Amino acid sequence: MHDAGEQHPRATTAGLRGVDLHLGYHGHQVVDGASIRLHAGEVTALVGPNGSGKSTLLRSLARLHRPTSGQVLLEGDADALALSAKEFARRVTLLAQTHPTPTGISVRDVVGYGRHPYRGRWRTHDPEGPAAIAWAMEVTGTAGMADRAVDELSGGELQRVWLATSLAQQTGVLLLDEPTTFLDLRYQMEILDLLRDLADAHDVAIGVVLHDLNHAAEVADHVVLLDDGSVAASGPPGEVLTAEQLSQTYGIRIDVRIDPDTHLLTTQPVGRHTHRARTSV
Repeated sequence: MHDAGEQHPRATTAGLRGVDLHLGYHGHQVVDGASIRLHAGEVTALVGPNGSGKSTLLRSLARLHRPTSGQVLLEGDADALALSAKEFARRVTLLAQTHPTPTGISVRDVVGYGRHPYRGRWRTHDPEGPAAIAWAMEVTGTAGMADRAVDELSGGELQRVWLATSLAQQTGVLLLDEPTTFLDLRYQMEILDLLRDLADAHDVAIGVVLHDLNHAAEVADHVVLLDDGSVAASGPPGEVLTAEQLSQTYGIRIDVRIDPDTHLLTTQPVGRHTHRARTSV
């Protein structure tokens, strides 16, 4: 994959925030009064145990899950609440965890789906579309498979295609739900590097759900730790990802240290057999 600085996204710089969001399914509350703010030019990581409400909160920011109370506000647009779904999609896009895989459709055409908010009724009037699609495939390393059918791809390849589809939308706010799922180590790191490029070079506001706490510490400017539907802590990684806070939230001992060589914060869950790995080195 390549640096995202090769072409500047079209979208206007903006931030996004959720204010006192209460979210649930069929009368069961999943998120209880959560507030979150995504700043332009920053990466915000949502972390927490399974079932803590991370994905539900992210979907609400994309206006795909209506809150029972609270608001989602797009900063920099006084009439954001009145935006149609298509207009909102020009400003905010979500890369979800799962997608139905179309049959017999080329990678290029799937990435082109990301241009839907810019196209007219008959899929016309999108002069910037071809360049946006080419850029999205280039930076995600999918250009070489442009003519392949997506149902022939591996899980990791398909994940990169869906990321390219989101990038082709060229919004000012990018939301991603576990984007490193199914990827090997190389592509995990390249996805994280790409998120930093988009934030640093293009002022994109990024909200990303991550299970790997070390990835969150490495890529994020701001971390939101969720626990049972509530925000347990929010702030810079070093303030949120502490041994005491993480151990309490996850219900398992988690050691936290700063690597003396890289100066990166690293976390280590401690299980009954963790000592075997340490003593065998």
